[in-house]
Amino acid sequence: MKEKINFGSLCVKKEKFEGEIRPHQMPLFATSSFEFDTINQGIDIFTGKNKGLVYSRYANPNTTAVADKIARMEMFGLKGKAYAYLTSSGMSAISTLLLGILNKGDKILTQGNLYGGTTELFLKTLGRLGIETIFTDLKNINKVDDILKKDKKIKALYFETPANPTLACVDIEALSTIAKKRKVKTVIDNTFPTPYLQQPFKYNVDFIIHSTTKYLNGHGNSIAGVIVGRDKKIMESAVWQTLKLAGTNASPFEAWILGNGIKTLEVRMDRHCKNAQTIAEFLMGHKKVKQVNYNGLPTHPDHALAKKQMKGFGGMLSFELKGGLKAGIKFMNKIKFCSLAPTLGDVDTLILHPASSSHINVDKKLREANGITDGLIRLSVGIENSMDIIQDLNQAMK
Repeated sequence: MKEKINFGSLCVKKEKFEGEIRPHQMPLFATSSFEFDTINQGIDIFTGKNKGLVYSRYANPNTTAVADKIARMEMFGLKGKAYAYLTSSGMSAISTLLLGILNKGDKILTQGNLYGGTTELFLKTLGRLGIETIFTDLKNINKVDDILKKDKKIKALYFETPANPTLACVDIEALSTIAKKRKVKTVIDNTFPTPYLQQPFKYNVDFIIHSTTKYLNGHGNSIAGVIVGRDKKIMESAVWQTLKLAGTNASPFEAWILGNGIKTLEVRMDRHCKNAQTIAEFLMGHKKVKQVNYNGLPTHPDHALAKKQMKGFGGMLSFELKGGLKAGIKFMNKIKFCSLAPTLGDVDTLILHPASSSHINVDKKLREANGITDGLIRLSVGIENSMDIIQDLNQAMK
């Protein structure tokens, strides 16, 4: 069912939840469990005959309401319905989903330029459980099709677009089409663009995950994640069962904070995009910068693809300093206005040096083969005045 209001209004309006009370803003349901009127009511809920609240690890009005809003955001303007669950973090969203839909002996096909934590999860945790990961160039559609055709053990195609931290893009529609043909589930990390800038369900992706810690919250005061899927049966059985038994659910408080952050998503993302474009253009002309990765630049190799898939180019960019690791460390130590923090998507500008932080445990050959060099700096552009950000970057490069 298509929304009758605009996207920004959907973000702002209060979450829907069942109940007799009608607060103007969603209250915090700080309770571990819920009472039954009779034992018979409890039996009906536990046996699945009727729906109802039991225990906040299973469901809570806060987590359910905010998850439902995000599902509606991902489906905005599209026909049909999606289902969502909030998790304790973005990483728990990835692990919960994949443990729910994969079995021992299954394989994941993915790209080499993933977020470092995701790569480690695939290799060190899922690998130990008998779920193998295969890395390939997902831009080579024919190669992807050939791999899926030859290896029937591949059950999931996982990708980020734009990727963290090189901003490289892959063709969502082409990958989904191939995966559907080979009966492989597609999973996309949509954290960078958010549902406002990119809607993967438009291209028939099966599952979407977010680290809601980032742009959806936007204020750096909460950690949570979300899993969104269109297959009701899989979501309500395999995914929910894994979440319930592994205890990877989000807390009511984290959901409540997230719900407040979402209200300003549209206006924040518009400013993030505007500032990032301005700063990317500044960096392009700086003599100390070897390369700038931002999809809003016509020189970026994936500019046309990003323009096709995204409403805007986002607030993330990265740039490579001349001088490698030494230059990167020196630059980071001279930053004054921006913040050195290992996260992204906040209202203030955050700077990260991947080689010494987020990707420090990723094999150097693998990260360098995917553009994550020793001199690469990742910039999560905030909503401050862009001139203040530029001034800080400029003095740090002197």
